[in-house]
Order: sequence, then structure tokens, then C-alpha cells
Amino acid sequence: MKTITKVYTKTGDKGSTSLIGGIRVSKSDLRLEAYGTIDELNSFVGLLGSYVEEKHISDNLVRIQSNLFNVGSHLATDQNKIPLYKSAMLKKGETEHLEQEIDHILANLPKSQGFVLPGGGKAASYAHVCRTVCRRAERRIVALAETVAVGPEIVEYINRLSDYFFVLAKNLNFVTGKEEKIWDNSCK
Repeated sequence: MKTITKVYTKTGDKGSTSLIGGIRVSKSDLRLEAYGTIDELNSFVGLLGSYVEEKHISDNLVRIQSNLFNVGSHLATDQNKIPLYKSAMLKKGETEHLEQEIDHILANLPKSQGFVLPGGGKAASYAHVCRTVCRRAERRIVALAETVAVGPEIVEYINRLSDYFFVLAKNLNFVTGKEEKIWDNSCK
């Protein structure tokens, strides 16, 4: 394990930063927006985890956080100049794992009617925040993929991850007895 001896380097004081491999780019670069949003999502997943008591869900959230580090490393690598390190690759089967988790959760939930308003208990509310930040990350990654190489498995994983957070929020409300509020579309 590498020891952090210094937190600040002052190399970014003029608005640039280094990608993996030392390539310098502006902090306003789309690549940074993409992996910065993944970092934000990872922080919210950690916050969500602090409100989850069920071990299986908690373990799954830690797995997701580790995967988000892989995704961030992938996005921080300019593949035209540097090959992807192993740490920048999403392990095979991670998207399928999310699909299995989604299917398992849905099998144990009552059928929903209509669009759900985000909210409910604290954990469910944070799961909704994770879902929306995940969707923003997906938009940033898709925009980045229009200009540079991004593995299709990255977009697929992030797309499925937002679905996972949606059903997880429903599940967290269900198991805690919090009633979901359904959007009343009075402007039909």
C-alpha cells in the first residue's frame, strides 16, 4: 500500500491537472467533468452506506465504490497516449451482477404504480441522490465518449447502476415501512 506523505502539490494552482501517465489538461476538460462526477457519486454511495444496516446491501455498496474507482481510472486515462492499467478496467460480470441484484430486489417488492417522487427514509432518499448523480455521470461519460475512447462496458455499467439505485431506494423504503409518494399527474 502506498503511503500518502503530502496532500498538496501546488501543480494545479494555475488550473491544470495530470491525467494518468502525467498528461496535463485543463481542470475544465470534459474528461475531468466525467471522472469528477464519478468521484462525487462515489462519495454519495459512501454516505448512503452509512445509513444502510443490511450487510448484503452494505457489502454491495462497497463493491460499487471499488468499481467506481476503476471507472474513474478508466476515464482519467487518455488511451491514445497511455494503455489502460488493470486498475482502469471494470471486472467482467459487474454489469450482470447489478442486473441480478436488481432482479432480486424487484422480485421481493410489490408492483409499483406510477412515477415515484424521490424521498422516503434517509437511506432511500440518499439512494435517489445516488441515482440522479449517476445519471449525470452517465451524461458526462457519453459526451466524453463522443470525442475520445471510452470502453462501452463503462457506459453500460453506469446506466445499469442508476437502475440499481432506483430499485434500491424502493427496497429501502419498503423494508423500513416508508410509503412511497406517487406523482399525481394532474396536468394530463
